[in-house]
Amino acid sequence: MVERYKEFRIRDRVIQPAAVLAPMAGVTDNVFRRLIREQGGCGLLLTEFTSADGLSKTNSRTLQGKPSGRARRYLYFTEDERPIGAQLFGANPDTLAEAAALVESLGFDLVDLNLGCPAKKVVKCGGSGLLRDLPLLEKILRRVRAAVSIPLTIKLRAGWDENTIVAREVGRLAEECGVEAIALHPRTRLQGYAGRADWRLIAELKASVKIPVIGNGDIERPEDAERMFRETGCDAVMIGRAAASNPWIFRQMADYFATGRYGEPTAEDRHRLLVEFFRRLLASNDPEALGKMKQFLSRFTHGVAGGAGLRKAVYEARTPAEVLDRVQAFFAQCGTAVPGTGETVAAVAD
Repeated sequence: MVERYKEFRIRDRVIQPAAVLAPMAGVTDNVFRRLIREQGGCGLLLTEFTSADGLSKTNSRTLQGKPSGRARRYLYFTEDERPIGAQLFGANPDTLAEAAALVESLGFDLVDLNLGCPAKKVVKCGGSGLLRDLPLLEKILRRVRAAVSIPLTIKLRAGWDENTIVAREVGRLAEECGVEAIALHPRTRLQGYAGRADWRLIAELKASVKIPVIGNGDIERPEDAERMFRETGCDAVMIGRAAASNPWIFRQMADYFATGRYGEPTAEDRHRLLVEFFRRLLASNDPEALGKMKQFLSRFTHGVAGGAGLRKAVYEARTPAEVLDRVQAFFAQCGTAVPGTGETVAAVAD
């Protein structure tokens, strides 16, 4: 398992280690991705999913080939994030091909297609809705593959429901169309995030294709990642929700695979990371910063002593600056000094 974790390849791209940050709407923006990269242990980053239709609509407002507005925020990245891929969603082959070509022109290392999002508004125009129309999916894959020279990957659900599991069928189709890696979250669209991910489906997909398979779903601790490698034979693991609540999980995985042990974040670690993340969001001038702060805090503070009180205080905040003030006040009231800063932190524990 240790050797498998060290690296995997998507065509000529060597990903070290074999650990991927999942694309998450409203989460994996430039600020969060860089935070994850700085902790160490993550081999590949992916952007939030971006609407191909939205990119097409803003095409007339582009400047020197760069998207504007919200699309520009979604597709903005910095060199220290490499390797990085951009995820797109949509259902129109030509529009997706045009969007993929734009992604390549912006310098991304790969383009990924979303075939897994279960949200109703996404299903209507792509996401897991494409799993019900494989002829259309084939047209999309072939059209996008022809439009770009960078690696093309996909992320999918197991199927629409338990009676229509199509992961292996989609995997073989994707491989025939030139897709170069597949990430599978083995829940159905109708499951959402309920129940348990069926890792057996990852093993079945791995046995059905020659291209790399990335396993996703229910990895909450480093031990889960080791078990997924062992039970499924996957080439890499992808982590989403656990990274939003524990941004150190990739570093913990690296330590675990190297030594068999890993540490937990200290109270000081939690304070510093939370404040630094919020400060960066403020500096980014992201109009969605307030919502992102509240969303992140709701995950980050579960299991933290006094977390419920902090969440309540933050939910009532009306501006990003007010959120940061209330976070600082919360830690200041708890009385544990942060060395070298003159600030205080909560004595928190998982």
